[in-house]
Amino acid sequence: MSALFGTDGVRGIANLELTPELALRLGRAAGQVLGGAGHRVVIGRDTRRSGRMLESALAAGLCSVGMEARLVGHVPTPGLAYLARTGDFIAGAVISASHNPAPDNGIKFFDANGLKLPDALEAEIERSMAGDDDLPRPTEGGIGLIGDARGLVKEYEDFLLKLAPPLAGVKVVLDCANGSTYRTAPAVFAHAGANVYTLFDTPDGANINQGSGSTSPQALQRAVVERGADIGFAFDGDGDRVMVVDSTGAIHDGDTVLALAARHFGRAGRLRPRLVVGTVMSNGGVEATLAREDIALVRTQVGDRYVWEELVRRDAQFGGEPSGHVIFRGYSTTGDGILTALEVLHLVRAEGLPLTRLAADIEHWPQITRNVRAAKRKDWEASGPFSGAVRAALGALGTTGRLVVRPSGTEPVLRITVEAREQALAERVASQLADAATEHLS
Repeated sequence: MSALFGTDGVRGIANLELTPELALRLGRAAGQVLGGAGHRVVIGRDTRRSGRMLESALAAGLCSVGMEARLVGHVPTPGLAYLARTGDFIAGAVISASHNPAPDNGIKFFDANGLKLPDALEAEIERSMAGDDDLPRPTEGGIGLIGDARGLVKEYEDFLLKLAPPLAGVKVVLDCANGSTYRTAPAVFAHAGANVYTLFDTPDGANINQGSGSTSPQALQRAVVERGADIGFAFDGDGDRVMVVDSTGAIHDGDTVLALAARHFGRAGRLRPRLVVGTVMSNGGVEATLAREDIALVRTQVGDRYVWEELVRRDAQFGGEPSGHVIFRGYSTTGDGILTALEVLHLVRAEGLPLTRLAADIEHWPQITRNVRAAKRKDWEASGPFSGAVRAALGALGTTGRLVVRPSGTEPVLRITVEAREQALAERVASQLADAATEHLS
């Protein structure tokens, strides 16, 4: 992987780490690597205040090497991926930092098939940035044009609506996280016939993900119960994740969605091969639930691009992450929160049971995650004292749990996740490792 690109594009604090100057250079290099003069790139963004600034700089860089840029404005990340693969574009770019707080932002590219760029291509873009003086600088008619293409978002909405089940009489609460689903999600559910109540749908550039969305679904949980709704969905800032809330206010993550879908299709003889793709973060209880149905859980490293690669390698139908990234390969190339929500409603309708009943026997083992800010997080394996603490933790867990330690690809933290059949054991081991990380890796 390159030094500039993380697991989900280029990220940083807008105008401090991710500057317009950097976005300009990135646009020039990416434009040349992805196809050069005469090709078109579609660009979308979430609702952050810095989005327009970075959009302008990125588009200017693309035009500087002769590419055409088409701006669609606010659009969920999976919507941008959809437009990149269905329109006359060589690539797509989305400006977003997903579930991160408002000061952060990011730039992520998709190819003409709607797929995130492979590591090798991102590394090539970074090398081209270092040789910016050698990149083309056309003049006059060779300079690319920037066009307004906001109307294209309707094509993505129409695509989702075709996949929606009939929702007449269904009471749905949507938490749009003041992010990029604030227009699209309510429109799709309403046109499908649902009675829709929407939370956090008034973005002001600074309130994205603030006390809302998939990482903070408490307001949604209360609203579903208070309004007597059938179901609720909490999206994240760029709309590629979703958390599901049932009529009792209980929250269900991406693991539950995968288990429900796999079990439904498996029992109907329509799961071929009999496996789903998860990550190292997928819950052991869900794996045990699937095993009882003779369905395997194949794990990858964290990141929906790696889930996608494994789906293709195994010719599997769907996979995802506990965070709510779920990919239904027959419809999308990336996690899509709105699409996942519609698929959950399809499952509920097909089973003829409420979500509370369907999810009741999906096992979840206690899983504790500690996020530790640590300057040496990427070198944690080289730290003797911390590695010793990890070995001690594994010994304490024995065969009854799992441990995952990894530096985040989207935030400056070391993520420590401990899973055990006993809550107290998971909490104790997670706390001990977090203390060790703070002491030895800061």
